[in-house]
Amino acid sequence: MKYFVAILISVSILSACKEECKTDCVGLKPPQKNVSFIKGLDLSFTPMIEEYGTKFYVNGKSDDILQITKSKGINTIRVRIWNNPSDKHSSLVEVAEFAKRIKAKGLRFWLDFHYSDTWADPGHQEKPKAWQGLDINTLNDSMYQYTKSVLSYLIQQNAMPEFVQIGNEINQGFLWNEGKVKDPKDNTDSNWPNMVALLKSGIKAVRQISPQTKIIIHIAGYDIAEDYYTKLQRDSLDYDIIGLSYYPWWHGKSLDNLNLWIGRIESRINKPVLIAETAYPFSLGWNDYTNNIVGDSSQLINEYSATKLGQATFISSLSRLSQRRFNSGICYWAPEWIAFKSNTATDASSWENLALFDFLNNATPALDSLGKDYH
Repeated sequence: MKYFVAILISVSILSACKEECKTDCVGLKPPQKNVSFIKGLDLSFTPMIEEYGTKFYVNGKSDDILQITKSKGINTIRVRIWNNPSDKHSSLVEVAEFAKRIKAKGLRFWLDFHYSDTWADPGHQEKPKAWQGLDINTLNDSMYQYTKSVLSYLIQQNAMPEFVQIGNEINQGFLWNEGKVKDPKDNTDSNWPNMVALLKSGIKAVRQISPQTKIIIHIAGYDIAEDYYTKLQRDSLDYDIIGLSYYPWWHGKSLDNLNLWIGRIESRINKPVLIAETAYPFSLGWNDYTNNIVGDSSQLINEYSATKLGQATFISSLSRLSQRRFNSGICYWAPEWIAFKSNTATDASSWENLALFDFLNNATPALDSLGKDYH
């Protein structure tokens, strides 16, 4: 996926909440806290970044990143897993060790299966090297056996996830080419049944090994979501949560449109919708020599500046929208992906201005916004 202020933020957010209650809350009891709501972070980079001796801070005081995030109200940590990566990062062993730390902090663990040896997203869904050349029937068995073996190992490590994601941003399917699909409106796509069969193989393993684990099916954006999940519903896919990535510079600069589409999807599919990935910049500057994904004002939503206040306000708006709909939650992608090597590194982070830690590695106010309950 590379591509004095705190007071002001508190006042602006409080004012917004008071204004909403004038119109929406008169004569109504405050809603009950939704304890199952995901206030999440994808911290998949953390084990690698920690190896560089990187420290994270709150107001200049260093602490363990999991302790920092828990203290801010975060309740769920997402971690990706690659089948056989080129190094140990995102491997089963690393993921299991990190998951044990997550669970020890009393946080929920969300496992993100990429079903690849490297990055999987809408433009890249390469099969693991060990699965190259397999026919669809053997691929289905490999999906089942691999998913089952990973979860069995996590059980042995006392690190069973509360949430499991079967594939990452699978707009065009996964395990290409056998599982590659086209526009969900295309009913002539002969590969769609292959993708569904592969999903069902992974889901079968989760249901057998850990029936209580919630299953997420995740795509990027919301423009195809209604058609996509309607088609999965017709195929009787057994899962629990719809996951959508929402990055304004890629998926649209209107929270009103996002809200409208989430409402349509929820009512049609009758499943909760989770913002599985999001982010927003606190600066258009940089802190290393690695090109950044976001660095131009044209990529912003007009109402939210590329400042710490703008980042915090964007997250509070998105969180309020989500919590008042009582959907499944929000997860911020790579909040720890700071300039962790050096200020002149060309191979470090393309995301440091989108992190939830500033250029001095201090937590930004947006981390408080994400962890807050909005009633």
